[in-house]
Amino acid sequence: MWIAVLTISVLALLAGIALSIVSRRLPSDTDVLVEQVNALLPQTQCAQCGYPGCRPYAAAIIDGQVDINLCPPGGEETVRRLANLLGKKVLPLAETTEPAVAVIDESACIGCYHCREACPVDAIIGAPQFMHTVIESECTGCELCVAPCPVDCISMRPLN
Repeated sequence: MWIAVLTISVLALLAGIALSIVSRRLPSDTDVLVEQVNALLPQTQCAQCGYPGCRPYAAAIIDGQVDINLCPPGGEETVRRLANLLGKKVLPLAETTEPAVAVIDESACIGCYHCREACPVDAIIGAPQFMHTVIESECTGCELCVAPCPVDCISMRPLN
């Protein structure tokens, strides 16, 4: 009986050592790093970076497909945080488009609520069946509110 216990113990020890060596030699899981980058992004899902959301942009950063400076809602602070996390040089924020803000023609607004549901940063205020307006300081200029508007009362104005 003691021989069986000793044999199993030795096999378990050898298997543990082998797994330890193999785990050090295999490449680390990039999903952890993607999640860390994603956590630093503002989660507006605005697509201004050219990706449909923050996580795909984070994955592209880790894969080396894009630079860390394509997130207008995150601004310079997000670029600095990403550079610190990834050990990269801080780049100036890339201006993918001219900064803009959404403007609602309140006289034409029917209060349908579609723009509020589309806004990723809750920059539009108003109640159903009442006119809506945009909080300019909160608007990221993503234009996601323009398409859902059934009466085309939302336009984009260059930010001054």
